Amino acid sequence: MQAPFLPADEAHRLATLRSLLILDTGPEERFDNLTRAAASFFRVAIAVISLIDARRQWFKSVCGIDATETSRDVSFCGHTILQPEMMVVEDALLDPRFADNPLVTDAPYIRFYAGVPLKAANGAMLGTLCLIDRAPRKLEAFEREMLVDMARLVEIELVRGNAA
Repeated sequence: MQAPFLPADEAHRLATLRSLLILDTGPEERFDNLTRAAASFFRVAIAVISLIDARRQWFKSVCGIDATETSRDVSFCGHTILQPEMMVVEDALLDPRFADNPLVTDAPYIRFYAGVPLKAANGAMLGTLCLIDRAPRKLEAFEREMLVDMARLVEIELVRGNAA
């Protein structure tokens, strides 16, 4: 298993995330609507809005599992925020970064992952909107576009909550 590296702008990224005052807040329908829609549209077992804190990935909204956070060291999303575009892992058992990851070898038995980085207005990567399934799969071009569009809606809601 390969733990995600820390971004070069980690201090700035964490300051931006914390300025949103969203970590450890309760469920909100506006986010839950988006994760339910994503799980349904893509027909995946799990959809998550995750925010990457210093040592954990915390789930603002999750559909399909009861977890509220995991360690950042085992997170797929921690890898996703290191790049500007979507990260897709079609079969985690075939990817050396994740094949022996406890989230792959044990519950929730991740085989497929697709995540889009959620960016703040200042460009800081806050977390992801991600899809998880227990079987390998691919995303068609239109599905990739739809996932990016849904991630942009999450970003709008993150900003809206901060402005309210």
